[in-house]
Amino acid sequence: MPENFDAVFIGAGHNTLAAALHLAAKGWRVGVFERASVAGGAVKTGEYTLPGFRHDWAAMNLSLFAGSPFFKEHGAELSRHGAEFVPVTKPFASAFPDGRWCGVSTDMAATTARIAALSARDAQTWGQLVQGFGAEAPHLFGLLGSPMQFRALAYFMFKTLRAKGLGGTLDMGRFLLQSPRQWLEQTFESPQVRAMLGAWGMHLDFAPDVAGGALFPYLEGMAGQAFGMALGKGGADTIVKALVAAITARGGVVEVNAQVARILHDGARAGGIELADGRRIMAARAVIAGVAPGALPRLTGGTTPTFDKAMAGFTHAPGTMMIHLATDSLPDWAAGEELKTFAYVHLAPSLDQMARTYQQAQAGLLPDEPILVVGQPSGQDPSRAPEGKHVLWLQVRMTPGTIKGDAKGEITATDWAQAAEPMAERALDILERYAPGTRAKILGRHIVTPAALEADNPNLVGGDSVCGSHHMAQHFLFRPARGHADGSTPLKNLHLTGAGVWPGGGTGAGPGYLLARKLVGN
Repeated sequence: MPENFDAVFIGAGHNTLAAALHLAAKGWRVGVFERASVAGGAVKTGEYTLPGFRHDWAAMNLSLFAGSPFFKEHGAELSRHGAEFVPVTKPFASAFPDGRWCGVSTDMAATTARIAALSARDAQTWGQLVQGFGAEAPHLFGLLGSPMQFRALAYFMFKTLRAKGLGGTLDMGRFLLQSPRQWLEQTFESPQVRAMLGAWGMHLDFAPDVAGGALFPYLEGMAGQAFGMALGKGGADTIVKALVAAITARGGVVEVNAQVARILHDGARAGGIELADGRRIMAARAVIAGVAPGALPRLTGGTTPTFDKAMAGFTHAPGTMMIHLATDSLPDWAAGEELKTFAYVHLAPSLDQMARTYQQAQAGLLPDEPILVVGQPSGQDPSRAPEGKHVLWLQVRMTPGTIKGDAKGEITATDWAQAAEPMAERALDILERYAPGTRAKILGRHIVTPAALEADNPNLVGGDSVCGSHHMAQHFLFRPARGHADGSTPLKNLHLTGAGVWPGGGTGAGPGYLLARKLVGN
């Protein structure tokens, strides 16, 4: 006998869970079915090295979630179910090979002083940007939170024109089209300040010379200054556990170890799903697939040639390699002891270095000098490790999903099973240069290659941690394809959500929340 729901979800990533909770709060009966043994997708936490050391698998920064419209509406309920954040006043910094460093904290005077040590003019510019952020933020966040439909965009443009005038609106449009390098070099004179901010573009597939990427260094810099960062208390999975508990409390179902084999439809309308074990789960109002766009035609067996071709052609960013370390203590940063107090330390010395690393990864080469994002969450949240001990969260950006060679000419392996250890050693060599003695502090380590990321979560194709490039041809109205940025598909009642749908990657739950609001009308 088939099970029946109003809405059935494929996958239990944070976007599908957010959509499921919103629908459940509006009275829909929801069922979420996840192939993995735990919910959360890329947002999960586990003891991957040693007992008592809690590591965030992929996502660590929950600022977007904590500040999202979804959390504003459902935060009280999630808090009752255990969601808890650790506020971070020192969100990010960059260390440089010459022994200098620069970082952004919510203490404006301290940030300005650090920048002034590199450039007095840049410190003045920073102050002007911060002062103007309050006026710019509503327009930029309004765009990023707006449904990508012509009516919604027309209304957004009308409001922007009325507030900023034609000249101001055109300036904003030009800014949105700029590459990180264009904006950073036009705005700051210090190469270190440019690199500190430019590193954020690499988080979203925006290398320094990729058009459309200027927005992200700007927003991360201004948001870090204004709000700091939010980490999950005890791990990023605090939001996932709360979402599951809230959905269950409202009568919904979240089932793990439940592989979806296909979407049931009659060629015009989707009516449910079939699991790998043969069970049929019926959906009266919606089937919502939280999958990478390329997976959708395999689940439907095909819809229309145009749509299926667009989904199959969805482009993914280069991969990410994760290294989880259990350590005796935090790194002893050569540039200064204060770096221990920052949540993120970027080891991305210059825009040129980032551009070279990106091009090497795009060409299928293991980068000779990858960019490192060193997360120090236990410095902010001691509950993540035994007393006096720490965890380090290393993202190695960028790395190819499929290895064609080694830019340094040292690693001969072309499959990740053999390349993992030598590539991890290359990354740790870099960390050791910036923080001598770190290797001796390591108590346990766990390497997650791009291949392992995809095996754990098929949405992360080639280890692409943001489920799809955010370049201009695949962003805004074109994410994942023209006419479908709202998650719609050619089949009635079948919808796509997740990071492959506008507004894209990150932990803000925007794709799931926007879809759920569309389905219920608010």
